[in-house]
Amino acid sequence: MPDPQPVLYLAAPRGFCAGVDRAIDIVEMALRVYGPPVWVRHEIVHNRHVVDDLRRKGAVFTDDLTEVPAGAVVIFSAHGVSPAVRREARERGLKALDATCPLVTKVHLEALRHAKDGTTIVLVGHRHHVEVQGTLGEAPESIVVVETPAEADTVEVRDPSRVAYITQTTLSVDDCRAIVEVLKRRFPAIREPAKDDICYATQNRQNAVKELSRRCAAILVVGAPASSNANRLVEVAKAAGAQAWLIESAEDIRPEWLAGGGNVGVTAGASTPEDIVQACVAHVCELGGHRVEAFRLVEERVMFPLPGELLSMAKEKGVEVGAGNERAAARAAVEFPVKHH
Repeated sequence: MPDPQPVLYLAAPRGFCAGVDRAIDIVEMALRVYGPPVWVRHEIVHNRHVVDDLRRKGAVFTDDLTEVPAGAVVIFSAHGVSPAVRREARERGLKALDATCPLVTKVHLEALRHAKDGTTIVLVGHRHHVEVQGTLGEAPESIVVVETPAEADTVEVRDPSRVAYITQTTLSVDDCRAIVEVLKRRFPAIREPAKDDICYATQNRQNAVKELSRRCAAILVVGAPASSNANRLVEVAKAAGAQAWLIESAEDIRPEWLAGGGNVGVTAGASTPEDIVQACVAHVCELGGHRVEAFRLVEERVMFPLPGELLSMAKEKGVEVGAGNERAAARAAVEFPVKHH
């Protein structure tokens, strides 16, 4: 009897989250409203396909505001920026539009509230990540960054009875939990976020990967090397016992990964375009003869509004504004019409 056809389980949710959709919408609408070039501080999201596409449309990316001409439009990336960056933009007379993910803004506001109370804030995250740098800038004298349980076990604070923790939004849920457990043991009175700082999309994608890892020998995560949430998906898959690889495009897929003929799971980081995912799916099917099944855990219906000043300017200039989340609708249209779990 021939072996049954292997299955490619395509994770859902995957790819763009509401914060990424909003950030890209802001850049594209700014290009229509103000005309190119529009400057963007840092990569709007960590994905070269997205950045290259926006660059072709007239966006200019920079990490140095001194490169931005006085009076020009500059957009802050989805990862957020420090107050010092905002101040520099004002001092240089730049027209700033904020594409910071609202869930990152929530963490910034938590940091400010705790700092005003005289509380020491433990920021759980990767200290060199741009999101953490932006949050740290809100109250650098009050925040200490912790990356690992070992660091949590040795971190020093001014007053152990006045400690709070906040987190980077794109961490591994399990890794974060391990660090928080250490902090709670050391500081029983530590204050927690009212709602988990790790974003809904990060949690959903990690939960889907855990489930896929139970039925797949190999997991392909489509995303950029600089993407924190994509890298965490690889780590989650490996921790669950699957082989896992981070790929940027279909060309990165190696035939030997599929040589065993087993089931494969495909997912994507929150800043990965759907057309790149679909190209990877098609290539796996070409190499391994897989049939595709969608693997859906939850429906994501989150949408974040665009900045009011951008919408007002679009109306003033007669620029059409989409009625809804057009990228989410486009993704739904290309879902495979196959069995859902």
